[in-house]
Amino acid sequence: MNAMTDQETLLVEWLADMNEDDALELAKKMLFDEKADALRVLELCRMAMDEVGRRFEQGEYFLPELVLAGEMLETIGALAKPLISEDGEGAQKLGRVLLGTVHGDLHDIGKNIVGFMLDINGFEVKDIGIDVPVAEFLAAIREFDPQVVALSGFLTLAFDSMKETIEAIERAGLREGRKIMIGGGQIDNAVCAYTRADAFGVNAVDAVTLSKGWIGVAA
Repeated sequence: MNAMTDQETLLVEWLADMNEDDALELAKKMLFDEKADALRVLELCRMAMDEVGRRFEQGEYFLPELVLAGEMLETIGALAKPLISEDGEGAQKLGRVLLGTVHGDLHDIGKNIVGFMLDINGFEVKDIGIDVPVAEFLAAIREFDPQVVALSGFLTLAFDSMKETIEAIERAGLREGRKIMIGGGQIDNAVCAYTRADAFGVNAVDAVTLSKGWIGVAA
């Protein structure tokens, strides 16, 4: 990523500090008055949400802060999305991606960004929410029949939930013919191997690139 301007740094700081009114006004100014790149604004939001997540893990923030952060992201995303997807209306969907945060984890900020980016890149996305039980993932796979299943989780306890979910998908005979990606928080190659996922992504762009590659679309 390019070096941030003072204004971009300020947006990240205000979002991370829960300065809701000022952050939303600045985001609107950047998007509509200054015609800033909407994807850049969303990437700044992701950076801010990463900091929110770190503060939550360290005990500085609690569930209310996570909820507020998610609401701010949703508001900015609703403003930014039409500026990105205007040329994509009516396009045929590339494939189906099932997305959810595994059980025991209430984190939805990163998941929402991934779903948003997959959507504007032409995928049909089914987001089944947060703290999703294994049985609900299995039911959604049977109903939606996705080519890609994306498991999200920020907290370290989510690693075991991811492993449990993937093992259940295998036992149910639902893994063949589809790929599973994981993402969020401290996920790396070791966690990917532990959970038996096909791959992991460190950001929403990775999720899009992996999905396109698996479905056979040039990234």
